[in-house]
Amino acid sequence: MASSFTDRMVRAAKLDPNLYEEVEADRSALGQAVAVVVISSVCAGIGSLAVGGVPTLIMGTIAALVGWFIWAGLIYLIGGKLLPAAETQTDMGELLRTLGFASAPGVLRIVAFIPLLGPVISLIASLWMLAAMIVAVRQALDYTSTGRAILVAFIGWVIYVGFAVVLLGLLGPEEFATAPAY
Repeated sequence: MASSFTDRMVRAAKLDPNLYEEVEADRSALGQAVAVVVISSVCAGIGSLAVGGVPTLIMGTIAALVGWFIWAGLIYLIGGKLLPAAETQTDMGELLRTLGFASAPGVLRIVAFIPLLGPVISLIASLWMLAAMIVAVRQALDYTSTGRAILVAFIGWVIYVGFAVVLLGLLGPEEFATAPAY
């Protein structure tokens, strides 16, 4: 029996490895994964509306979708092709689905506008998303070692940040600073 969308989001936020295995195998879950990324991004955008307004919300959501796709591609190349384990068998769809669900804790960023408390909760949500991404990488790439998943995620993050720095140079610091991060 397929899990409900809300149940899947909650299980993803709980870092349930079985959820990540489930969505890895469920080819029909890509739409749900996209929805998780969009919901998380919109929540981050709402949390930062005071900073950048509606254009930031729209651009941030688009940037998050593009960022999710780039992140999945980087993880696919690094973890699936350059540093695979003997057990690794994956494709982009599996990574898009698992990494999409790893965005679930990002819904907490909706409270970013609350003075003092909002930024702290936003930071916690971002770190929680990172932990979820590591679980997603481990499960999607069939790793037996969490350390290997951390290494692949870290290498991907360094490259991703490099892209972000280039984007900062192209957009300018004002637009980049107000865009919600994936």
